[in-house]
Amino acid sequence: MTLQMMPENRTPAADTAPEVALAAPEAPVLRWERIAPERYRALRGDECVGFVDVVGTVFVVLAGSRYDRAEEIAQTLDFDRVTELLEDSSA
Repeated sequence: MTLQMMPENRTPAADTAPEVALAAPEAPVLRWERIAPERYRALRGDECVGFVDVVGTVFVVLAGSRYDRAEEIAQTLDFDRVTELLEDSSA
């Protein structure tokens, strides 16, 4: 039986260990609830992150968990932008 010598900084286990890539956990997607004829609530999981008032063709974006205390953060014509704004404000 012959013994093989390994360099000091190298072990057999290091040669066979698979590389592990850690991924960031995915943030839950916003869910929308209609709470009035022209008002929506944005929820992430069970947490309210904001509201959207629809005024004609304009979306008024409010960040906060309570409508009476939510702050207007933007007005936009693009609903995709609404989602981006609320995701950024609650991050």
